[in-house]
Amino acid sequence: MTERKVIIAVIGGSRPDKESLEIAEQVGKLIAQRNAILITGGMGGIMLAASKGAHETNGLVIGILPGIDKNNANKYVDIPIVTGVGEARNSIITRTCDCAIAIDGSYGTLSEIAYCMIYKKVVIGINTWKIDAPIIEVKTAQEAVDRAMKEVMP
Repeated sequence: MTERKVIIAVIGGSRPDKESLEIAEQVGKLIAQRNAILITGGMGGIMLAASKGAHETNGLVIGILPGIDKNNANKYVDIPIVTGVGEARNSIITRTCDCAIAIDGSYGTLSEIAYCMIYKKVVIGINTWKIDAPIIEVKTAQEAVDRAMKEVMP
């Protein structure tokens, strides 16, 4: 029997600044290097940057799409999953992941953080929401992925 791979969500804004995009791309690369699976909302911004990093490092990228057309996924998504449920897909992303890394973000990211709290999933945060929740704040992509793997590995 093969061991199941770790699934790490990268959540964040669709219109982030350049620094956040660079961090997200590095996080994606590091997730792939650790042989984990990346799951995102499959669209632009932080999702695209993380997907690019993982894809270019030969990682597996799953995109949980809000609409019904798999062609709307960013070009780095290996497995597009269409839902037709709009932002409600955030529940699917957070239910599926073992841990989430939040980078930047707006209200969609906040909803994903909330779902993670409901589902008792660890959230690692880089320049994201400052709320009364147990978000583990880190400064770098390396710290984020190291901490995520530490949290989910037995």
